[in-house]
Amino acid sequence: MQHTSKLPHIGTNIFTVMGSLALKHKALNLSQGFPNFKSDQKLIDLVYKAMNDGYNQYAPMPGIIDLREQIAKKFDSLYNSTYHPETEITITAGATQAISCIITAFVNPKDEVIIFKPAYDCYEPFVDLNGGKTVAIQLEAPFYTINWETVKEKINSRTKMIIINTPQNPSGRIFSKNDMLKLQELTTGTNIVVLSDEVYEHIIFDNEKHQSACLFPDLKTRSFVVASFGKTFHNTGWKTGYCCAPKELTEEFRKVHQFNVFCVNHPVQKGLAEYLKEPNHYLELSQFYQEKRDLFLSLIKSSRFKFTPSKGTYFQVLDYSEITTEYDVEYAKRLVTESGIAAIPLSVFNDNNLDNKVIRFCFAKTNDTLKEAADILNSI
Repeated sequence: MQHTSKLPHIGTNIFTVMGSLALKHKALNLSQGFPNFKSDQKLIDLVYKAMNDGYNQYAPMPGIIDLREQIAKKFDSLYNSTYHPETEITITAGATQAISCIITAFVNPKDEVIIFKPAYDCYEPFVDLNGGKTVAIQLEAPFYTINWETVKEKINSRTKMIIINTPQNPSGRIFSKNDMLKLQELTTGTNIVVLSDEVYEHIIFDNEKHQSACLFPDLKTRSFVVASFGKTFHNTGWKTGYCCAPKELTEEFRKVHQFNVFCVNHPVQKGLAEYLKEPNHYLELSQFYQEKRDLFLSLIKSSRFKFTPSKGTYFQVLDYSEITTEYDVEYAKRLVTESGIAAIPLSVFNDNNLDNKVIRFCFAKTNDTLKEAADILNSI
């Protein structure tokens, strides 16, 4: 049987590679972005109750109204920005499914999509699958700041979409208010759709404020805001998220969503709707993860790794340039086999696999795990 691959350059992704290596060598796994501690038992009990109460059949296509109403209240409270729960909020099977459907709904063959690298690895394949062209703008380590003049130069009549991610995985940078104002300025008066991946919106440090796309009036009119309950509530395996956008954008999104998954896990939605009634369940998350970031960095301050503290997400990038000149993928593999610890090399997220001699560690781990990791890193 012969066929032409739609993604000829895509192989096994780095998360699978490093996860398999970690498992094979029984290494401490700080590569993939998931917590190694339990979700809140209260939330688990609420989902279990929903199952026992009979919420086990198809949910409504856009999500149950109770959950969408709670999300609307959250936006009103946090951002003083309103999304209508019936027409502008959709529950999705995780953020990645939302991103896939947004790109599918709007990107046509030969359309151009601007992304900022290092970029989460699902954006470009979805653009490719829809016949679009990715226009990558490489950000430079260690601060990953954006040159908005470069962005302006890249925008043309074929530009259909700009994808941003704040706080950004894998770099840990955040978009400033000035960044968002520049993005708004460059897209005002155009037909460009903005996909704002904000899955780490509640994990932001050092008293910084999350600059959601919904805070900027003109930007909001052209933007999808994508979010993740899995990242927020320590249950990435539940694959539940949502996206918000103006009615006319949401209508196009739902045309794809209904045929992609139709609807999302019903008892999980019921549990989340009840759980969101207590805002502290997400408002205390920044402090929780900042304590973990600070602990991890304090424990490795005497190591040979260099770092700029992450501004958001639960990832920390470490510079190993004073240890070796090896290509980051090879060094990351050697860390697993020789040192017993797994990380993610950043070159796989960069344009043309640019190697800045940095690797990413996930600190969404128990304190004991972070201490064990620090002991290994300090010994290198």
